[in-house]
Amino acid sequence: MSDSSQGAIRPAATILLLRDAPDFEVLMVKRHHQIDFAAGALVFPGGKSHAGDSDPRWRDHALGFDAVEADDAALRIAALREAYEEAGVLLARDRDGAVYAGEAAKDVRAAVAEDQVPFLDVVADLGLRLDLSALTVFARWITPKLMPKRFDTWFYVAHAPAAQQAICDGHEAVDAEWIAPGKALELAASGARKVIFPTRMNLQLLAESADPADAVRRAAARELVTVEPWVDGEVLRIPAEAGYGAVTEPLAAL
Repeated sequence: MSDSSQGAIRPAATILLLRDAPDFEVLMVKRHHQIDFAAGALVFPGGKSHAGDSDPRWRDHALGFDAVEADDAALRIAALREAYEEAGVLLARDRDGAVYAGEAAKDVRAAVAEDQVPFLDVVADLGLRLDLSALTVFARWITPKLMPKRFDTWFYVAHAPAAQQAICDGHEAVDAEWIAPGKALELAASGARKVIFPTRMNLQLLAESADPADAVRRAAARELVTVEPWVDGEVLRIPAEAGYGAVTEPLAAL
C-alpha cells in the first residue's frame, strides 16, 4: 500500500538514547520546519522503515538479529539507522565486541538518508555489527484515524555510546540536544518548544525513572500495551492500562 493510500499505516521506529553524565538526559532533535510531519517539533530520532531495513544480509551484520522476530529486527535496524542519519550516533560493535567510538561522516550520513548508499554497506565497510540487543522496547503508538498520515511506531530505549558526539544532519533535524525529560516537559508546557502528543507522553513516562539503567529496567518489565488514541467528543483518549495514567488530549492541541 502506498503512502498516499487512504488509511495506510506505515511501520516506523523511534529511539530514546539515554545518558547519565553529567545528568540523566535523553537525546532529542528539532525537526526542520519544512518537514511534512511534526514540523519544527522536538522529537526523538526516528522515522519510517525502509526496505533495506529488512535485508536478510543483516543477519551477518547485526548482533541479536536471531534473538528477535524478523519484523522486530527490521524495526530496530530502522531505529538505529535513523539515529545515525539524524544525529550521527551509531550503536554498533566491532568484531572484538568493543563499542564503536568513531565519528559518522556527514556526507556518508546524507548519502544513506537520500538512499544513495545502503546503511548495511556503511556498517559492513566499517567492519561493525549493529547492536540490536542494546535496544529495549519502550512503547508502541499508532497514529489515530483522524490524521491524514498514519504510522505504527515502535519506541526503543538504549544507553547512548559515551564516546560519540551527537550532531544533527541539518536536513530533517536542524538541532540535536541532550535534555532532561522533566526539562523538555517544562519547555513544552511553557510553549517554548513544540512537543507533539506521543513524544510528550513518552517523556512523562521516561521522567518517572531515576536514571538510564532504571528506565531500561522499567521498560523491560512493563507490559506492552499498544496505544492508538481515539476521539471522544473534543478530546483524544488513550488506554488507561498503557501506563500513562488517565490521559485526555484536546483535539485543538493537535
